[in-house]
Amino acid sequence: MKHTDIYNVINDSSLLNQSTTVCGWVRTSRNSKTVAFIELNDGTSLKHLQIVVDKEKFEDPTPYLKLGSSLRVVGVVVPSQGQNGGVEMNAESLEILGECPPEYPLQKKRHTLEFLRTIPHLRVRANTFNAVFRMRSILASAIHEYFQARRYVYVHTPLITASDCEGAGEMFRVTTRPWNAQNKTEEEYYQEDFFGQKAGLSVSGQLEGEMCAMAFGKIYTFGPSFRAECSNTPRHVAEFWHVEPEIAFAELPDVIEVVEDMIKHVIGVALEKCPTELAFFDKNFQPGLLDKLNNLVSEKFGVVTYTEAIELLQKADVKFQYPVEWGGDLQTEHERYLAEVAFKRPVFVTDYPKQIKSFYMKQNADGKTVAATDLLAPGVGEIIGGSEREADLNKLFAAMAERNMTTDEYQAYLDLRRFGSVPHGGFGLGFERLLMYVTGIENIRDVILFPRTVNKIF
Repeated sequence: MKHTDIYNVINDSSLLNQSTTVCGWVRTSRNSKTVAFIELNDGTSLKHLQIVVDKEKFEDPTPYLKLGSSLRVVGVVVPSQGQNGGVEMNAESLEILGECPPEYPLQKKRHTLEFLRTIPHLRVRANTFNAVFRMRSILASAIHEYFQARRYVYVHTPLITASDCEGAGEMFRVTTRPWNAQNKTEEEYYQEDFFGQKAGLSVSGQLEGEMCAMAFGKIYTFGPSFRAECSNTPRHVAEFWHVEPEIAFAELPDVIEVVEDMIKHVIGVALEKCPTELAFFDKNFQPGLLDKLNNLVSEKFGVVTYTEAIELLQKADVKFQYPVEWGGDLQTEHERYLAEVAFKRPVFVTDYPKQIKSFYMKQNADGKTVAATDLLAPGVGEIIGGSEREADLNKLFAAMAERNMTTDEYQAYLDLRRFGSVPHGGFGLGFERLLMYVTGIENIRDVILFPRTVNKIF
C-alpha cells in the first residue's frame, strides 16, 4: 500500500502544500460543530500527525474517530494552526482499514505502566513504548556500530549448552523427555534425552566467546541469555539481551577503557538521534535525564576498589537495609549510593573478593581478590560486569576445585589455557539495564518487549 511515513510528513518541508497519503492508527480524536480532528500515528514518529476533517466534505466523520482504528488518509499537508507550529493534514479522503470496538484498552487517559504490562501486545502502541522501543533499536544499532568500526568479529554463540558459565546452576533445562518419564537415576534420564546428556539454556556466551577471541583477537556477542532466578525485583527477568565482548592480549585496565569508550559512544548516538524521545523521558520519567546523559559523555568515569568502596559505605551517614562488610556482595542500595552520592557519576568498582565472583576471573597477587570490575550507574546500579580472565591453567583448576566443579564439562575451555594461552578479558552488558539508564524507566519489564518473569509468560 503506497503511502508516506508520518515521520517524513512532519519533518520533510518539501511535502508542504502537497497531496499526500498516510496510514496509521487513531490515537486521539475530537469532534466539534464544523470540524473534527484526528491524531494519527503510524509508529514512525513519537509525534502524531493531526488530521483536520472538514464536515462540509465529510457529512458524518464519526466512524473515523474511534480510538485504535486504522485509517488510510489522503490530504494536503499544511502549516499547523496550533500554537506549537509544525504541520497538519487537511483530509480529502478517509478510508477505514481496520475497525476497533469501544472496549479498546488504550483510551485517552494516561495508563500506569503496571496496567500496560497486562496487555503487552497492545502497550507498544502507547507513547511511552513507542519511545522505548525506538530507543532500543537505536542503541542496539549503535552497539554493533561501535564494535564493527573497531574490527571486532560478531559471533553467534549457542543458546543450548551443556555447561553453566557462571557455575551457579540457575539454568533452564532443555529436554525432549515426557513429564512422566520413569528412570532409576538422573544419569539414565539424560542418556535417553535428545543430546544424551544434561542440557540447558545458556546463561552467557562468554565461554564460547573466549574460544573465538583466541582465534580472532577481538569478538563480541549480542543475543539473549536466560537465568532461572526466582527473583521479582525491578532489575531481573528470566530472558534478557546480553552484549559480551572478549578481547585477547588485554588486562583489566584495557577492559575498563573499552567499557567506558563504548558506553560514551552509545549514549552519544542516543543524544544525537533521539532528541524527541529523550525529551519525552526527561519530562515524564526522570527530570534532569538529559543533563545526566550529557554529563556522562563529557566526564571521566570514577574508579574505586571494592575495599575502598566498602570503607566509603561504612562511613556513609545512611542506614542501609543490608549490612556492609568486606566479603559480602554489594546490594543495589549500596551500588546506587556509590554512583549517585559518593561519585555522582558512573563508577567502576574493581578487585572484588574472589569468593563472590566467578571461577574464571584472574586471581590477584594478594590471594584474596580477583581482577574483576562492575560498572555502577546512577539510578540503576550495576549495568556491566567484567574481568580479566584467568590465563593460568593451574590457578583455574584450583578455582574450580574450590567450587566443587567437575572439569569434564569444561575440557575445551581448559584447553585454551594449554594451547597458547594469553592475557585476555571481557565484560557482559545487560542491554535492558542500559536502556533503563538511558530512558530513566525504573522497571526492567518496561524496556523489553515481552518480559519473562517468575510465574509469568505471555
